[in-house]
Amino acid sequence: MDAVSYAGDMTPDSDALNWDGDEDAPPHRPEPEKVPRTAPPVTVPPPADGGDLDRQESEEAETEALDADGDAELDERAPLSAAMLLVAGVVGGIFLLYSAGWVAGGLRLKPLANLIVADAMYVPWFVLAVAAPALWFLAVWVLTRGRASWVRIGLLFLGVVLLVPWPFVTVGVVGV
Repeated sequence: MDAVSYAGDMTPDSDALNWDGDEDAPPHRPEPEKVPRTAPPVTVPPPADGGDLDRQESEEAETEALDADGDAELDERAPLSAAMLLVAGVVGGIFLLYSAGWVAGGLRLKPLANLIVADAMYVPWFVLAVAAPALWFLAVWVLTRGRASWVRIGLLFLGVVLLVPWPFVTVGVVGV
């Protein structure tokens, strides 16, 4: 029996990945990197009638001012440091616990408060007390965006001191 050769008439010098006609194909060249192109600046041609040059200069000044404001806005959004993120996370967690404390303590004091005030007066203040830590955190975060980090940290810690859930601290949730 004849031995079957799968290599056919290939010699050891042939490349197994060549096909007939590959010699005519151009060599493979990697594609150049695609660089994102920015749009060219938009220029407004001067009016054909010689128009008002002062108006055109004022429009250019406004465009430059807008560009300067955009650059300043980008500078304000610098990434936060690791320490600032850590402080914000810890204080945010404390405020979340404070909200839970206001819920637990406020529900514990509701029967006693109903002896003095009606539900229509108690519930809005209860909801505000529960939301106060989150509102404080949000207000400090938004209003101190362009300020130094120590100002933001100081105001966050001031909220930690001022927003302690006193009904929970004094009464707790015993008997609920």
